[in-house]
Amino acid sequence: MKKLIVFIGLFVAGSSLGQQYKSFPMWDHTLPVEQRVNDLVHRLTLEEKVGQMVNAAPAITHLGIPAYDWWNETLHGVARTPYHVTSYPQAIAMAATWDTAALFLMADYSATEGRAIHNRATAEGKDNERYVGLTYWTPNINIFRDPRWGRGQETYGEDPYLTAKLGAAFVRGLQGDDPIYLKAAACAKHFAVHSGPEPSRHSDDIHPSLHDLWDTYLPAFHELVVNAGVAGVMCAYNAVDGQPCCGNDLLMTNILRRQWKFTGYVTSDCWALDDFFKYHKTHKDATAAAADALIHSTDIECGTSVYYSLINAVKTGLISEAQLDTSLSRLFTIRYRLGLFDPVSQVRYAQTPASVLESPEHDAHALKMASESIVLLKNSEGVLPLSKKIKRIAVIGPNADNKIAVLGNYNGTPSRVVTVVEGIREKLGPDVTLIYEKAINHTNDTLLNYRDITAMLSFKGSPGVQAAYFDNEQLEGTPLQTLIEKDIDHYWAEGQTPAPNLKTIHYSARYTTFLKAAATEIMNFEVDGDDGYRLFINDSLIVDAWTKNRWGARPFVLPVRKDSSYKIVVEFHQNEGNAFIQVKAGDRVKTDFAALAGRLKDVDAIIFAGGISPQLEGEEMPVSVPGFDGGDRTTIMLPKVQTALLKALQQTGKPVVFVMMTGSAIAIPEEDAKLPAIINAWYGGQRAGTAIADVLFGDYNPSGRLPVTFYASDKDLRSFKDYSMQNRTYRYFRGKPLYPFGYGLSYTHFSYSELKVAESVRKGTPVSISVLLTNTGQFDGDEVVQLYVSHPGVANAPIRALKGFQRISLKHGESKKVSFTLTTEDLSLVDDNGKRYQPGGKTVISIGGGQPGQERGDMNKVLLHTVMVR
Repeated sequence: MKKLIVFIGLFVAGSSLGQQYKSFPMWDHTLPVEQRVNDLVHRLTLEEKVGQMVNAAPAITHLGIPAYDWWNETLHGVARTPYHVTSYPQAIAMAATWDTAALFLMADYSATEGRAIHNRATAEGKDNERYVGLTYWTPNINIFRDPRWGRGQETYGEDPYLTAKLGAAFVRGLQGDDPIYLKAAACAKHFAVHSGPEPSRHSDDIHPSLHDLWDTYLPAFHELVVNAGVAGVMCAYNAVDGQPCCGNDLLMTNILRRQWKFTGYVTSDCWALDDFFKYHKTHKDATAAAADALIHSTDIECGTSVYYSLINAVKTGLISEAQLDTSLSRLFTIRYRLGLFDPVSQVRYAQTPASVLESPEHDAHALKMASESIVLLKNSEGVLPLSKKIKRIAVIGPNADNKIAVLGNYNGTPSRVVTVVEGIREKLGPDVTLIYEKAINHTNDTLLNYRDITAMLSFKGSPGVQAAYFDNEQLEGTPLQTLIEKDIDHYWAEGQTPAPNLKTIHYSARYTTFLKAAATEIMNFEVDGDDGYRLFINDSLIVDAWTKNRWGARPFVLPVRKDSSYKIVVEFHQNEGNAFIQVKAGDRVKTDFAALAGRLKDVDAIIFAGGISPQLEGEEMPVSVPGFDGGDRTTIMLPKVQTALLKALQQTGKPVVFVMMTGSAIAIPEEDAKLPAIINAWYGGQRAGTAIADVLFGDYNPSGRLPVTFYASDKDLRSFKDYSMQNRTYRYFRGKPLYPFGYGLSYTHFSYSELKVAESVRKGTPVSISVLLTNTGQFDGDEVVQLYVSHPGVANAPIRALKGFQRISLKHGESKKVSFTLTTEDLSLVDDNGKRYQPGGKTVISIGGGQPGQERGDMNKVLLHTVMVR
């Protein structure tokens, strides 16, 4: 009895002690955040402090601190979450809108959905999981200097000014306007001088000139850090001038912390600290890497190993515990500003309901941005808009019904995705005959015409496939869940789980079924998956991609006899990111282009939906097909098979409209010369198909403008690894582009008149500019008014540089005065030492619908004016 009394007494005392933390200043929401943070940090042990400096920070139960994973993404809508969300156009597509207000609202809506997800996960006890937190590692404001970079789709293009303005709008929209709390925390990445190649990014050492550093690579970061108040910065994988970015004197210490006085948090890119000693070879081991990264104010490691070495670094005197405290203060300040330590009643964002997910307003905005992003590249002979009175239309191509293509990378999963075929079908209704054929893959002309074999599959007398799911990647132990599924054809976006109670990462599965042949034949199959898989037939290993998977289906053949059974086993594992596994059967057929054209001889118009796809370009991807390498491109030319098919389609004599999807510039000189109509639709998000159909049939007047230069051929490109800006992007390229930066046609016409600007100004004086814009055409529409500045005769100056833009909506016949004010900074240049100065003499200002001297077709003329600077 005495033992029981003692035990009960200890339990009660322990419970009381366990609740003492509620009285600590760290939990008093009436106190200043700085005081609360200091109280928290100084209650932590050394080991607890270090544990909070990795992205998956564990709980500290004796203080009531919950576990928190800093890693989350919202590039164009909340990404990788287990819940359905709104998916907006890819970042490069949103840049093509040149619409800061729309981007601000998109970010605000994304933060709203992010809050709803976090609140729901908290209610379900899942708030410590990845991809449900409120710290988003977005936006990507690296400069898209080379169109071969597969991650360029995540950026706002090649221009520092456009990138800065769009990035700032995103940050302000995401972080909200509450005077106390952040709605969500944005993070500017990847700091700095980072834009491929993907395969060598972990070991590249880049040596930018001081001019290029301050003229091109840093302005957008400066805008977000100094003016937009971004909460976080992510340092890049590569090295700059011999030092890894996360341990770089110039970038991290001198510029970010001292010059820009950044007080937010810095995270490493994921596993970038491993690169210090594994690839850069600048540090001898993890302890040296961890200490140096911390000294350079990298506050948190995205990763699982290096920062645990900080314990040893403190104990051996490489760093002091006070240095840890500085980083921890920055980290916990963010969590406090997010309201994660305050009552729900105090934080209005914490009251966001799940009903906001995929709201009608968000869906409508996804459509608006998709529509605004579409760039009309060519429209000769008035082919577009097409008549809705047509009777027969063909929609052909690898992106015609490709949901992966329209969603881009770093994406969430919406409940519904509208592809090109679906958008056109909905637009025209059931009375119009729509012919759809994929016809080709992106890079080849041989398809597997799929057959439905589900009736041939069974497991122990039950139709279908036994699926056994394991909560580890090695198929070890007892399956967590065993189900019967109809086939092996699955896709899970990052953050989704294939079975109840299974975690969203690091799982595996074994699929077992018996195929009973319906006839004696040779059956053709394809197996594909990611992250890794292997396939067995009758217990013999047929395909092994467990550790060396490459994107692209693996074909195999299976000779079968009627009524005989064949055991099929597929083993699969998932590590990080999206996941899929599929086994499909069919007949492998090389497309006969002439026969296809013959089948289309009676249609009224042909829509070819081609280009490329995030299945081919993206972050460090194991792609091994012609024209692509590791997520990057080895050529910017349209894949040859698409050019060949387009030629065949033209032989029908019917109008052929090329709907191009891409995250980067594609060179299409032959298509530009021969096709009557071309639109660039990027990766347009969940409503891409609706937006494309609206443009094709005149319900939306295209108004997108290119945020990157579309070069004519690979010959226009410098070495991919050369980070010099000489002859790169519209600001320094001396050749003739196929479609210039800022370019885009309309169904209407705009004119510019009554330009008003001073003839001369003194240095340091702002310059006011106004112009009258008139819609002189027959359609209502949007114009993007662009203002460029150039300094003729000044060495190392850009040919011209964007310094202002406004998106203006006008009804046909309507006019509006448009005004700009150029600041001293807008009128300045960067010298060879990286210093900004304003040159005297002639400064040329151009204002219009694009760059001066690069108008094409109906593109608006540009007004020029020379200002003498004294």
